Amino acid sequence: MEFNKVLENVSTYEAGKPIELVVREYGVKPENVIKLASNENPYGTSPKVVAKIQELAKNMFVYPDDSMYELKEALANKFEVDSKNVIIGSGSDQILEFCVHAKCEKGSKILMAKTTFAMYEIYGKQTGATIIKTDSEQHNLEEFSKLYKEHGADVIFLCIPNNPLGECVDKDDVYAFLQTVSPETLVVVDGAYQEYASFKDEKKRIVAKDLITKFPNAIYLGTFSKAYALGGMRVGYGIAQADIIQTLYKLRAPFNITTLTLAAAIEALKDEEFVNECIAKNFEEMKRYEEYATNKGFEYIPSYTNFITIRFADKFVSKVVAQKLLERGVIVRDLTGYGQNAIRITIGRTEQNTKVFEQLDEVLENLK
Repeated sequence: MEFNKVLENVSTYEAGKPIELVVREYGVKPENVIKLASNENPYGTSPKVVAKIQELAKNMFVYPDDSMYELKEALANKFEVDSKNVIIGSGSDQILEFCVHAKCEKGSKILMAKTTFAMYEIYGKQTGATIIKTDSEQHNLEEFSKLYKEHGADVIFLCIPNNPLGECVDKDDVYAFLQTVSPETLVVVDGAYQEYASFKDEKKRIVAKDLITKFPNAIYLGTFSKAYALGGMRVGYGIAQADIIQTLYKLRAPFNITTLTLAAAIEALKDEEFVNECIAKNFEEMKRYEEYATNKGFEYIPSYTNFITIRFADKFVSKVVAQKLLERGVIVRDLTGYGQNAIRITIGRTEQNTKVFEQLDEVLENLK
């Protein structure tokens, strides 16, 4: 059977390995598995959200409010925009898909960093668009500007802070670059980890209202999967000028968010204290990883997220290290597929991180 030719060059996204796989394949007890590969919030979901879902579980047979009025209003109030500036997706990656399909076709151009979220390229190639990448692994806005002047672009992806590496450019530098971009180019500012970046350094904070006011061709994306600890509920959002939102709605299927997902997201927004506590703990624990890497002589990328990237240079092979950890019940993300001899580790709870260091020490010793 023949399929669309553009799919021949499309890779399959590889998600982090689940706990069930480690239990099944390596015989590790579920309670002994530490999953630090998918950048989930290790402190779990707010108890207030859990209570709300338990209360409303009996309503799961009812279709959700497809207008998503209450969640859109809550987000509009949080970001000081109008609800007509908000769209809700099944994770922010669904809105990424909307953006690409709204703007691209065969012959279109998409500009992105060399090492960034894999779905940008996957969605782009699905439309037959040409992917233009920087030579620099991390976000280099001077190089973005150079490539944009040379090639132009229909869509630009800026991941701020960047996944999977963790670096983050300053807001002022982003704005300076955007001033050189044509109003006909859709600029997607992916803020999946913005809660972490803005907590650590105010210079990294992208204010959605300010962004879309200054640059009407930009859309800001956020998610409830990371700081708000709703990865399993799959809900994200986009904030942009009304004309962009109206166009994206033409690509949205009805009921793309569940009844319980809507309730969870609405309740999560009410518990900012929980979110801020989790973020503060994240950066306290991150210091331990930075010290560990330094003591071992490994390079790490200063991170503005809830994960850290540790590079092995020519000392060890990241794929082997990740596999050996997996066999011991510690799930981290090997970045070989991104062209990096490195592992990405979600910052866990104190006891989880202690075990990671112990297991990593043993693995590295055995690989010498």
